[in-house]
Amino acid sequence: MKQSKIQSDDYPIGEEKDFSAVEEGVILDYISGLTKKENPKELVRQRIARALFHEYSISVDDMEPDFGISVQGRRKKVDIAIFKTGTAHEIANIERIVYCAPEPKNGKKGAFKLRDHDQAKKDLDELQKAMADLEACKYGLWTNGIEFFFLGKKDTRFDTSFYPIGDWPNVDESLGTRSLASEAHLRRATPEMLRAAFRRCHNFIHGNEGMPKDAAFWQFLYLIFAKMHDEKQKGRRRFWASPTEQFEPEGRKEIRKRIFPLFQDVKKAYSSIFRGNEEITLSDRALAFMVSELSKYDFGRTDMDAKGTAYQEIVGTNLRGDRGQYFTPRGAIKLMVNMLSPSEKDRVLDPACGTGGFLVAVLQYFSDKLHEEKHYPKGLESTEEFWEVNDRLADFSKNNLFGCDFDPFLVRASQMNVIMASNALANIYHLNSLEFPAGQLQGNQEVGKKANLGTFDLVLTNPPFGSDIPITDPGILKQFELAHIWEKAENGNFRSTGRLQGSVSPEVLFLERCLQWLKPGGRMGIVLPDGILGNPGDEYIRWWVLRHSWVLASIDLPVECFIVEANVNILTSLLFLKKKTQEEVKREDFGKKFDYSVFMAIAEKVGFDRRGNALNKRKPDGEEEIEEYDDVEKIRIGGKLVTRTYRRKRKIVDDDLPVIAQEYKKFREKNPEPGA
Repeated sequence: MKQSKIQSDDYPIGEEKDFSAVEEGVILDYISGLTKKENPKELVRQRIARALFHEYSISVDDMEPDFGISVQGRRKKVDIAIFKTGTAHEIANIERIVYCAPEPKNGKKGAFKLRDHDQAKKDLDELQKAMADLEACKYGLWTNGIEFFFLGKKDTRFDTSFYPIGDWPNVDESLGTRSLASEAHLRRATPEMLRAAFRRCHNFIHGNEGMPKDAAFWQFLYLIFAKMHDEKQKGRRRFWASPTEQFEPEGRKEIRKRIFPLFQDVKKAYSSIFRGNEEITLSDRALAFMVSELSKYDFGRTDMDAKGTAYQEIVGTNLRGDRGQYFTPRGAIKLMVNMLSPSEKDRVLDPACGTGGFLVAVLQYFSDKLHEEKHYPKGLESTEEFWEVNDRLADFSKNNLFGCDFDPFLVRASQMNVIMASNALANIYHLNSLEFPAGQLQGNQEVGKKANLGTFDLVLTNPPFGSDIPITDPGILKQFELAHIWEKAENGNFRSTGRLQGSVSPEVLFLERCLQWLKPGGRMGIVLPDGILGNPGDEYIRWWVLRHSWVLASIDLPVECFIVEANVNILTSLLFLKKKTQEEVKREDFGKKFDYSVFMAIAEKVGFDRRGNALNKRKPDGEEEIEEYDDVEKIRIGGKLVTRTYRRKRKIVDDDLPVIAQEYKKFREKNPEPGA
């Protein structure tokens, strides 16, 4: 591709330009492919444009940014004009318009108080004036990326009026279609729009209802459970809202009448998660708002990673940082799962599962693998293909996926994450993994039956760590060799003195416990603070690890990885091990050492800087690199689904982690894993 420098001024619509780099502060318009100056309002417009294509099935051929119109005799620009399918881009053909504003910042309490249509009257005036002067325009939207105000227009012989609606219909639907729950098309959510919907719901009950953040989260979680359960049922849906119900007192009451019995069924269906005394305590207004926000989406068909990202953002605001619980960055999780490459037959465990990030990533990996093996186009599968993949994921969750956590809050949060990913329960238990098999927590007995030590093919975890949360209970410490005091022998090895240490950092004990949970030949990946792998005082730990396992790989992560997503400034490494058989340990004890190659890598960049800003690849002159890709989607034209492929350009994220995963695969092709 020919390279040419692109200035930050827009090119005229329709002018073809060939380029492979843009200067900083410039983004590529999703609709036209031309350059735009990057600013807060423009970022909102780009998100909306993607959603119009992927969620509402509106072809980009029927959209135009910054389209000039006349409003009450004055020349104005519409941020996005949407034309009747397949018609010329003329004022007479405009059916919908979008006005965008910069995204607002959260308030002091960490939430933005959402306005209703009356409170946003000043912002909506301009939208209404434009709709009034556009004869064919039926619908309008004003948004700042968090607030979404949808309007419908009603023309009479003497007047034009506007009314609030909860959402637009898809391109081939009418509002009447959306009023019938059995006929309305649920849609797959884009990652950005689902994240925004989750944030709006949480903001509404925390900011508008004044609920504490933790209570707001649980109310949100109850409705997610209800939504997922409703999607699994045959027959008429109950989790739905017509376009206007949320704006009318009687309509809000009707929504409550549908949701309350549905939630009672949820508690019965998931009795292992719910105690039975949980209640939806939201006001009619808040309940109607949230049902309207969530009911439009098909959670089952929405991309697993999109659901996980949106969910983690909400959970993280409530749980981050307690008792050393620093949630694992998604890039690191994906790297670890890709490197260990789980199979459908593997039994997989995370003994400190938190919100279920590793468990869901395993399901995502398995889903991607099934789509690839079956040649099913992801997101474009037939109904039969979709259910085939979904059923296999559900079976895997029920039979092969295990998690434990000491925090009962996280056990439920993790189970919800898995349900969103596979529409099935995994085996997730309330358990102190370091105390097991002793202990009195609810999960002890079940884990003893289904998930005992020495029974897993794969363990993936990011344990709580830090010297400020040491383990001091002798009843726990006595179970671990690494909790004893070790001394160096004359031959350079180490021997246990048999005496317990007074306190041990939890990550040291988790390292040993993970190996205990593996079968001989089983593999594990664990997140560890850098100290264990480098401190002189921890040499006995490294000796013990080398004695009991083969080291497959070690990856150093930059501080940005955790400082942005977990809000903790710490250097970490990813350690990958394979458990030795007893025969292999004995053979090496008698001096029969086996040399093997270990994969090592240092990740310097992870796609964002310390402030969370996107980090893109640059050319030597500082310009950001551009790549082409195919954007494929099913859109409705004349009532029929048509698959369209658009060739687009985008900036290239500067992230070493996917490259490391690819290099590890190449390494293993030349260097098979050591051991049995």
